[in-house]
Amino acid sequence: MTDCRWYSLEILVLVGNEHQRPEYSLETSTRFNIFGTMSEKYKVIDSTIPTFITITVVDWVDLFIRPIYCNILDESLNYCIREKGLKVYAYVYMTSHMHLIVTAQDGQLQNIIRDFKKFTSKRLIEAIKEYPESRRMWLLEKFNYEAQRTGRAINYKLWRDGFHPVILDTLLKIKQRVNYIHNNPVKAEIVFHQRDYVNSSYRNYEEDNSVFCNVNIETLW
Repeated sequence: MTDCRWYSLEILVLVGNEHQRPEYSLETSTRFNIFGTMSEKYKVIDSTIPTFITITVVDWVDLFIRPIYCNILDESLNYCIREKGLKVYAYVYMTSHMHLIVTAQDGQLQNIIRDFKKFTSKRLIEAIKEYPESRRMWLLEKFNYEAQRTGRAINYKLWRDGFHPVILDTLLKIKQRVNYIHNNPVKAEIVFHQRDYVNSSYRNYEEDNSVFCNVNIETLW
């Protein structure tokens, strides 16, 4: 398994309102070094170490309630795994966000996630327009409004900025986050058991299970 190292110079301080935010996510984070200076935007320390990330739809819109949208995420993650060197160890798609534990070649994680968000945003907007969707007008107007409001996109802004990386530098932290990811659908009362949720990596971790998840993950144990 990937060597876990300590980073004593980095202290994550969770601030801001956590209301209606998934556990462990960082709405705002700050970074301090030994000289007492502070960076307002937390960046990945070492993308070769397992990192817990959260990618969220703007305004927590419940987008991922149809298989076609989740299939786009599956295909895009598998492309990043196959072509960009991304490694995915655990994941779950919830209705408004996704959690993953990932690594990448040194310094590449931010670039891969940026490209993933850019591509999936385009494909998801195309799917909303093309396939039957009772909320089509509302979704398109919402994502267009976010683009105009933030000035961060021309026509549509689907994803929130950032992906809130949290370094998992001990085995305990890794196990806690894997369990958290797989328990999300149960905690949200979507399913009774983790294995019943299609859009997660739980089945790859369950012993004697021959039906695996849709993303080509590498299990951590």
